[in-house]
Amino acid sequence: MKTWIAAFAVAAFSLSPAFAADLGGKLLKVGSDTTSPPMESVDTASGQIVGFDVDVLNAICEKINCKAEFVTTGWDGIFAALDQGSFDLVASGVSITDERKKAMDFSDPYLVNSQAILTRVDDQGLTLDQFKSEGRKLSAQANTTDAQVAEAAVGKENVVAYDTFSAAIIALRNKDVDGVVINGAYEREFAGELVTAIKDLQSDPIGLVFRKGDENVAAFNEGIAAIKADGTLDKLIAKYWGLK
Repeated sequence: MKTWIAAFAVAAFSLSPAFAADLGGKLLKVGSDTTSPPMESVDTASGQIVGFDVDVLNAICEKINCKAEFVTTGWDGIFAALDQGSFDLVASGVSITDERKKAMDFSDPYLVNSQAILTRVDDQGLTLDQFKSEGRKLSAQANTTDAQVAEAAVGKENVVAYDTFSAAIIALRNKDVDGVVINGAYEREFAGELVTAIKDLQSDPIGLVFRKGDENVAAFNEGIAAIKADGTLDKLIAKYWGLK
């Protein structure tokens, strides 16, 4: 599948592979900044946390015998809260970076995502060169790889970082900025009202986050391999993005 978002390929097996991991039905709390559909958000009707990451975690837990309970946590303090034991892991569309790996452990990646620039419909013809030469402002959620990409694209002086992703989108709608750097996974949420003007700025593998030395990482890697091998992950990608 050649697109901005894809599952990692796994080897084909003639028989179903055997997975030894069994967490004994353990309940694991999962921290998530639930403001970024379709990855994760709070359903206004039911009040439940829903989204791609929720379905992925539930599918993994079916393979390795655990249960996932999502906990809404602000992005700015999510890794500190993990380190302090507020929950057992983080699932929030987190990019795997060398810098982050110094402080936390990651699962194997279960998705590849690329950053893009979202603009108002009237500005959909803007190019990256225009953002640079005309001093146009970009916004992004603070302390994310999106913010780093924005600074690299137009310079730190032309980037306005917001505490939440939704605040960055509001700034774009209010014409306080001219674009928002987003994960490509989110672009369909704004179809019609806003438009993705510039794509494929940087591609990042996405993984689950654990405290350093957490012994559950190996079990989750087995679970990720299992949902790749039996096609579950491909079905979830198709469910949320209509991709095959």
